Amino acid sequence: MIETDVLVVGAGPAGSAAAIAAARAGLSVTLVERGPFPGAKNMYGGVIYGRVLDGIIPRWWEEAPIQRWVTRRATMITTPTQALTVDFRTDSWGAPPYNGATAYRPDFDQWLASKATDAGAQLICSTTVVGLLRNAAGQVCGVRTDRDDGEVRAEVVIACDGVNSLLAKEAGLYTHTEAEHFTLGVKETISLPKEVIDERFGLRGIEGADYEIIGCTDGIPGGGFLYTNLDTVAVGLVLQLPALAAQSKRPEQLLAQLKAHPAVAPLIDGGEVKEYSAHLIPEGGFKMMPELICDGMVVAGDAAAMCLAAGIWLEGVNFAIGSGMAAGRAAAEALRLGDTTASGLAGYRRRIESDFVLSDHRKLADVADLIMSPRVQRSYPQLAANVLERIFTVTNPTPKPGFNRIIRDELASSGLKLREVMRDAWAGLKGYG
Repeated sequence: MIETDVLVVGAGPAGSAAAIAAARAGLSVTLVERGPFPGAKNMYGGVIYGRVLDGIIPRWWEEAPIQRWVTRRATMITTPTQALTVDFRTDSWGAPPYNGATAYRPDFDQWLASKATDAGAQLICSTTVVGLLRNAAGQVCGVRTDRDDGEVRAEVVIACDGVNSLLAKEAGLYTHTEAEHFTLGVKETISLPKEVIDERFGLRGIEGADYEIIGCTDGIPGGGFLYTNLDTVAVGLVLQLPALAAQSKRPEQLLAQLKAHPAVAPLIDGGEVKEYSAHLIPEGGFKMMPELICDGMVVAGDAAAMCLAAGIWLEGVNFAIGSGMAAGRAAAEALRLGDTTASGLAGYRRRIESDFVLSDHRKLADVADLIMSPRVQRSYPQLAANVLERIFTVTNPTPKPGFNRIIRDELASSGLKLREVMRDAWAGLKGYG
């Protein structure tokens, strides 16, 4: 049996950040990971926004295992035969302290976990936590693992055990586990020479591109993504679980449709698939978060549903790191004061309420539902593409129609009502405001 001040379950970004904070406070820390190494079981389909590391690892960008710095960010709206892309690029994102980066999660997670062990945490891999331990008063006081005599006792447990957290559920903290709050992420990593990627995406050096795509999921609420690594391109989908289950196509078939789209196919043509992976993602945001604290335990990262899926903002790793650091510091404070009950651990909630972690989620609480609505997923992409196609189509010898006429015509043919469009626009303005 192991005894430790703080036990962190899960060596992803949240767990490693929590272990760093607690170990730097002088506590004995054990970090348990069920994979053979941190990041071994991860698949990732987005960009890491690393500025949260500024106060943890000075000049982290000089050593982090980054593939490319994202200098080009695009939002693509698609129909089966059309694509409308809002494309932004800036040189400022290609210089320190940078904005976002693509990375292979196994590399990044191992690097961040090494910072925890450097700070004094003990890392134990290939160990699955199977349940909680409680003392006579009912307070969480450790965990049971799948190892022989594998109990780990701790003053504070920090649950960073990922989406659909076993520990948060066993502790009775999860009440919002409806399937519509989850998506299945599927991704292929496609190998291409670096010079081909640079030419196709208009990049130089280790500049990177990140495309977020809507309207590409065959009517299933969700979205797509496409981003560049150094010599691979990642392409994938996120698909709402109930809608995915209610139709007949498999995720890999839907992904094949995206890869064949006329706006995507030329970017990945000739590439070789190196990896196919799938992963469950908590996309309900603030509305699906569990209670974050109980006697002896706090919950952070994906285990607390801290994934911001808000259309123009798709972030997760930064929220995991931010919540993990707050959890580690709150554990240190509780142990210093000698109170590891929920009241003593309440500093965790105060910390994430006062910084970006919960304030951003609270502010954007209604946006996830709007983004997943049928109009945003299906009707608006077709409406926008049709309007632009008509605007840019030369109709000689017929005179050009006015913008108002085009919009009225396309609204009528789409079946959308202007009041519905205005209502959604207002909801979006409030959500993003």
